[in-house]
Amino acid sequence: MNSMERSEEDSEIEKLTKILSSIQNLYDKKKVQSEELQLEISELKKVLNYINSMVSNKSFHSADEIYKKALNTLKAVPIEDYFNEEIESENVKGTKIKRKIFSENNKELLCVLNFIDFSSIEIKFLNPSERSIKETSEDFISIFIKGALVKIKEKNPDLTLKCNYLKDTDIIENIQISRVNSINEYDLITSKYENFYRSK
Repeated sequence: MNSMERSEEDSEIEKLTKILSSIQNLYDKKKVQSEELQLEISELKKVLNYINSMVSNKSFHSADEIYKKALNTLKAVPIEDYFNEEIESENVKGTKIKRKIFSENNKELLCVLNFIDFSSIEIKFLNPSERSIKETSEDFISIFIKGALVKIKEKNPDLTLKCNYLKDTDIIENIQISRVNSINEYDLITSKYENFYRSK
């Protein structure tokens, strides 16, 4: 290799080194920006989650009051707790999340599940006499009791269930589930109850 070829090769290596340095700097910069963006997204998630719970509760507070209350509450509740873990009851007292289950054609409202204070669930059946849901029915036991409540109780032994019946019948009018520990438990109960209705 003559001196000219060596000089050209050195020049190419120098160019590649500069490109590598430039790309590395760009990568580091984008990584920092991504981490900052993730923090911003987490904060937005917390605010959205809290405001959603207030909307579900049909709150008529002004937007300014809602925003201030959201910020005060979110300072006390880490985002990971809000979505996945147990939540201290004093931090979320007065909140209610409502979910509705409709018939497959979405024309008939079958039941409403209220998640109250992130600690109890109330399941209200519409027209319970028509649906005739009984605690001893095979589908109710296999899908709802075994599919949801038994699984939850394995990790949360304090969970309790109470069925209220139509007068002088064994037809369930509403269900109250107490000592719920997380929104994940509410999600599972909602999902399994929807499956139960689909099976009927």
